[in-house]
Amino acid sequence: MLAAAGLASLQCAPFALSDVVRSAQGSALGALGLDPVECAHRVVASGTFWQLRDYGPEDALSASLIVAAPIKRPYIWDLTPSVSPIRYCCEQGQRMFLLEWLPATDRSGHNGLAEYSEAISACAEQVSRQAGAQPILLGHSLGGTLAALSAALVPDAIRGLVLLSSPLCFAPATSRFRDALVTLVPSSLSETEPWPGSLLSHVSALAAPETFVWSRLMDAALSVGDRHALDIHARVERWALDEVPLSGKLVRQIVDWLYREDRLCRATLQIGGRTVGPSDVRVRTLAVVNTSDDIAPLAAVEPFIAAMPQGRGRIIEYPGEVGIGLQHLGVLVGREARAQLWPQIVAFASETLASNAAEQRHLPRAPDVAVA
Repeated sequence: MLAAAGLASLQCAPFALSDVVRSAQGSALGALGLDPVECAHRVVASGTFWQLRDYGPEDALSASLIVAAPIKRPYIWDLTPSVSPIRYCCEQGQRMFLLEWLPATDRSGHNGLAEYSEAISACAEQVSRQAGAQPILLGHSLGGTLAALSAALVPDAIRGLVLLSSPLCFAPATSRFRDALVTLVPSSLSETEPWPGSLLSHVSALAAPETFVWSRLMDAALSVGDRHALDIHARVERWALDEVPLSGKLVRQIVDWLYREDRLCRATLQIGGRTVGPSDVRVRTLAVVNTSDDIAPLAAVEPFIAAMPQGRGRIIEYPGEVGIGLQHLGVLVGREARAQLWPQIVAFASETLASNAAEQRHLPRAPDVAVA
């Protein structure tokens, strides 16, 4: 395993070339029929490092905004019709939006947690205008971490929060991945240039080889004999090759402020002059934990939910399954997740809409103001 000093001397250039090579390998797999089969959508807003997709349907009674993880491409949410959460939610009458992070460049790659939170807030406002209602915010993995941070900063911009395999607490011994990552990666990373996606993949594999290497091989072996499982596994492998560079500033802040110092769960994270933590997340929140996932285990979620205002957070445990490539992705690509978990998520969205409407009806009426 690379020592921290060795990692500090790594140059980004070879990994930038690796991004190109891996993307070419992914395109080769795509030529074999493994490209994503995405729903039709249109871009309704954009910024220098993000764009907002609208999947419809426009006559839906409620809307949800997906915050994609800043790692790799967001089509993992819409990999193929048989498992696509976006397609399922649209079929259930939800209007779906997705916030996509664009690849970082030397000119647009100097954005950190504050800028990403501002983008989420701007998109939530855009969704409210487009759909006529505040959205439910959904996020997977680090997308969920960013969604939770945004919910703490601007809780009035959304009406609910769904966190899927999203790490929220980073105290020592929270997860083996966390402990290995902070040991492996040097503190105070440079913010001056983007991080190639393949460098992040390389570091993740070094930090948790049982998760990112051996379990993937085991999943492939266990999928033999199940045509659907093999197809999803192969599509996940194709997605994993689709690397994109990340903002160096974002990577440094995530590693130092979250993974190393646990500022969000400890309520010491300062963003835009405000200090936020779990008690600032006041909207109804559903957190889904894959009990077979080492990246966001229960210990990386439960303390945050427990520290939220009483009665606002709830956890659902999902046992994972075969034929998903990485357990960390199971909630987005698993057949059992689609059949058993996503109906509960849609029901949560409907319950949240009804609960918010009831709360609005019982708000005290503002006193009349006499006009002279």
